Amino acid sequence: MKLPEVGKSGQEKLASAKILIVGMGGLGCPAAQYLVAAGVGTLGLMDHDTVHLSNLHRQILYSESDIGKSKTKVAKKALYKLNSDGDLISIEERLSDKNAISLFNEYDVIIDGSDNFQTKYLINDACVLTNKPWIYASIYKYQGQLSVFNYDDGPTYRCLFPAATSRNISCEEVGVIGVMPGVLGTLQAAEAIKIILGTGKTLSGKVKIIDLLRLNDQIIHLQRNEEQVEKVKQRGLVPEIIRCELASADVFYLDVREPYEEPQAMAHNILAISLDQLESRYQEIPKDRQVHVFCKSGICSQTAIEYLSDNFGFSNLVNVEKGIQSIIKK
Repeated sequence: MKLPEVGKSGQEKLASAKILIVGMGGLGCPAAQYLVAAGVGTLGLMDHDTVHLSNLHRQILYSESDIGKSKTKVAKKALYKLNSDGDLISIEERLSDKNAISLFNEYDVIIDGSDNFQTKYLINDACVLTNKPWIYASIYKYQGQLSVFNYDDGPTYRCLFPAATSRNISCEEVGVIGVMPGVLGTLQAAEAIKIILGTGKTLSGKVKIIDLLRLNDQIIHLQRNEEQVEKVKQRGLVPEIIRCELASADVFYLDVREPYEEPQAMAHNILAISLDQLESRYQEIPKDRQVHVFCKSGICSQTAIEYLSDNFGFSNLVNVEKGIQSIIKK
């Protein structure tokens, strides 16, 4: 409150603000902590996933005792300890074309904590249709990108990336230094606070690129593409489906990812059975030929192989250790 750009009136703006974080992972955790600490009145915490051991080096709201628990419930409990005055809303579901519009209408600013292109396009299009600003971030190994989209007639995500690519890579697949999402998530919180206060200059019309390995950054300027914006308004909210073709047509594959995970591999030599369906559908998996099992990163596929081998006697399963991206046709 001592800052002239904030003061009592600014603190009251923060107290009445409503911010939604889509994805309570490496980006969402630090963003949520600083927004709650800043006194943001209502914070929506959206994530359908549970805490995993591999999350802990970057998702700093969670600990080993939280493994297997709902991310949003754990985050809500931890954040209340930081500031018990705010309204924290746990949303244990995945963002979709069915809930995005109604959900976004309830908030002032949307923060992107997602790790896939499909969700980022969904956030963008829903923000265009509801006229909400959103704060984008993306991480890759030691690098990250940050921007503010659809704010004050500025550019949108589709002005920068009009269409999706089959390279739907997440940090689970390639790895990321834990502090990278911490840096970007903190900056996302800073951009959100500036938007709520109406002060300073945001990253609207600019993309900030950070490289922690070399400790340098740069700013790329971009302009609003009215044609891309109008396409979204005319089309409405349509999920961005990312499809790919696998490199080999001779190998038989078992896809154990969830139905919504991207990219979608469509071919005659792929059997899709998610992990939670293996018990009821294991008989569909052939035992008379080698079956290559894949997921996003090679972790869930290994779990599936161990489960099928231990419980149903499968001995013909091979793990695709590097995940789907390693078997996509380039």
